[in-house]
Amino acid sequence: MKEWKKNYDLYLLLVPAAVFFIVFAYVPMGGLVIAFKDYNLFRGLWGSDWSGLANFREMFSIPEFFRITRNTLLLNLLGLLVCFPAPILLALMLNEVRSRSFKKISQSMLYLPHFMSWIVLGGIVYAVLSPKYGVINQILRWLGMKEIYFMADQTWWIITYTLSAVWQSAGWGTIIYLAAITAIDPALYEAASIDGAGRIRKIASVTLPSIMPTIVILFILAVGNMVSIGIEQPLALANSVVSNVSEVISTYVYRVGIKQGEFGLTTAVGMVQSVINLCLVVAANHFAKRAGGEGLW
Repeated sequence: MKEWKKNYDLYLLLVPAAVFFIVFAYVPMGGLVIAFKDYNLFRGLWGSDWSGLANFREMFSIPEFFRITRNTLLLNLLGLLVCFPAPILLALMLNEVRSRSFKKISQSMLYLPHFMSWIVLGGIVYAVLSPKYGVINQILRWLGMKEIYFMADQTWWIITYTLSAVWQSAGWGTIIYLAAITAIDPALYEAASIDGAGRIRKIASVTLPSIMPTIVILFILAVGNMVSIGIEQPLALANSVVSNVSEVISTYVYRVGIKQGEFGLTTAVGMVQSVINLCLVVAANHFAKRAGGEGLW
């Protein structure tokens, strides 16, 4: 109680965040009961008949389930391999920029895509990669090469999806890493300079080890989302030609759950997805601590 009274103002700052998670994360968990019911919209949550594990059996029996799970894992794995290191490298490069004005302008330009809707970003991607009018294909034709149908070829679509995710998120992701870098004791850099270390050596021996706890925590959180994927980017970039690789769990839940009214089935899919994510977070945290690093708990 002494601690609460002493720092009551700091605890009050947590109230909005606590209310947010209670309302949008914990209260909706009551709806998980739909996964075990033959849900009827008119009869309501508690008026619908119990169906036991019927929705889960149906989930594993549909041919699309393993395809959409494969697509979700593939896109998230590529995101982990490409998108996760991008803000780290970007933060390291920005930290080495000595011109304050150039640094501020660069940061503002890099942050901008984060504040734009994926509908807008998707439109830009389609315009830039258009086979007939897109800038990229016009350059390819100027070089004597054939145009590439980026959004109609499955391999190129996956590459475009991954790189557009880097473009949208890398700049915003640098904020956390730059904050961690600014907290590094300048005496460490001074000692490295006295020892004759150059910029690259300082990054390898001072900067990276100092921000490693932050990297590990964000990596654990990223691993915990391996089976989850937002709906905005797949909906904005997907089309019927590449549906074999663009259909993911979130778009399936939207298409089947909301459009076709299969609420019980899609709730079961979301529940399995959440359980797998929880297991991945626990496993990643365990291995991080076993490797000598710091975990989430």
